[in-house]
Amino acid sequence: MESDLIFWPVIVQILIVIAGFMLLGIRKKQALKNGQVDLKKAALDNDAWPDDVLKVSNNIRNQFQVPVLFYIVCLMFFVLDAVTVSSLSLAWVFVVSRIIHAYIHMGSNFVPARFSVFTIGFVAVVLMLIQLVIVLSTA
Repeated sequence: MESDLIFWPVIVQILIVIAGFMLLGIRKKQALKNGQVDLKKAALDNDAWPDDVLKVSNNIRNQFQVPVLFYIVCLMFFVLDAVTVSSLSLAWVFVVSRIIHAYIHMGSNFVPARFSVFTIGFVAVVLMLIQLVIVLSTA
């Protein structure tokens, strides 16, 4: 399998982050326009923003937690020329779970659903790591 295919889910994950930043800008602009934020307080306290802004901000922060592990594992698969159908499928499972997670997080923010989807993505990354360990131990 072509190892560079692993970068397509990585690119989609990066686009999720970019979309989050764009939505954050839109929601902050709307909150400012509607007079929903005290700028002096917001300058020092992110919690001064309305909930719809905080949901996006919290999701962006979340995009720099487990996804960082995903980036590293994908890069390692590429460097080792060890991308398989299984690792690529798990990478796509992770990214799809992150799309759904972001949608829930920035929308209804229903924690049980968000946690279930988060768990699917987390397990996908753990399984990718296990595959990587197997590759490294048999090399």
